[in-house]
Amino acid sequence: MEPLDFIYKRHSVRKFKEAPVPNEDIKEIINAATYAPSGKNRQNWHFVVVKNREVIEKMSRAIEKKGKELVAGLPEEKSKEFLKYLPFYSFFTKAPVTVLVFAGPYPTTGADLLRAKGASEEEIRELEKHNPGIQNVAAAMENLLLAAANLGYGTCWMTGPNFAAEEIQEVVGFQKEGYYLAAMTPLGVPEEKELWSPKRKPLEEVLDIIE
Repeated sequence: MEPLDFIYKRHSVRKFKEAPVPNEDIKEIINAATYAPSGKNRQNWHFVVVKNREVIEKMSRAIEKKGKELVAGLPEEKSKEFLKYLPFYSFFTKAPVTVLVFAGPYPTTGADLLRAKGASEEEIRELEKHNPGIQNVAAAMENLLLAAANLGYGTCWMTGPNFAAEEIQEVVGFQKEGYYLAAMTPLGVPEEKELWSPKRKPLEEVLDIIE
């Protein structure tokens, strides 16, 4: 086995077996997620693991309901295009577990100084566009996916359902000051034995080395 093989085990999985995921494995996966780097060691993440089938189905219905509300009153062509993909935002119901990843407050370094100096909102937005707080949470999410894959589970990084983030948060009853839904993933044993990922861009296209 090559040292980096665990990286290439991760694939976006959308079909799952009914096999349960033991809490011991879930805790190990989430613990690995918490070892992601985070600026100033803020660890501004929170994970909500949903195994309850009724709650998972309620999340799906909330997404469907909010999606239909979004297109209400729009031209038929535009609404049809959105509704065509609406079922793809709920395929997490096919897995025995859904993990919700929430992002918490994180002060961008230097933003308070710019405000104190009376900088324009444009300058402040330019600094904050790097969004280090969400970078922390994204790093944790990637750790989660890699850990799950290394234990033989399938996942899929999902942000499509975020148009119903408030409704999802209400369904699971999660309340923590300043936290919002950043991403979610199904978690379960993949149904397919042979997993694959789309081809990556050639390394030469995405890499510069300055010596």
